[in-house]
Amino acid sequence: MARINNNLWHRYKYKINVFLLILPCYFFYQSLFPQFPSAWDSKKIAGFEITPIPYNLKQPYLHHGSYTKDFMIMFSEGKVDDIRQAYVNIGIEPLPLAVLQTSDKGILHGSQHGQEVHAISASVLKAEDKVWLTIEDWQGQRIVTSWSLPKALLN
Repeated sequence: MARINNNLWHRYKYKINVFLLILPCYFFYQSLFPQFPSAWDSKKIAGFEITPIPYNLKQPYLHHGSYTKDFMIMFSEGKVDDIRQAYVNIGIEPLPLAVLQTSDKGILHGSQHGQEVHAISASVLKAEDKVWLTIEDWQGQRIVTSWSLPKALLN
């Protein structure tokens, strides 16, 4: 019996080694050329032009005890430095700023080139839910805008 296993190993050991050498190349190629869903419609509000881009079309996932959905938020007009704080949540209505400020969940972070957010969400997205962006500038003015969820995200 040991002889049969020994012969199988000798017969396929080079093919297995080649496979193991090629596999990292495949993952490296995937990391160089990621594929994201299409960007949503841009909205102009209070001197900003804002475009959300979901990272994927999957349902929200559990992240540090709460459900979140990841987005890239692009600001093509306006300065990100003019924003004191900004939060994103998914639901029927926007969460009040007093509730959002109690933790670091849903806060926009990143650089001038793009902001990332782990949007606060329920475990399952519904058709009546929207993506709500709440921005507060340095003068205390609050800006709230929303996007409807596309059907591809609801499946």
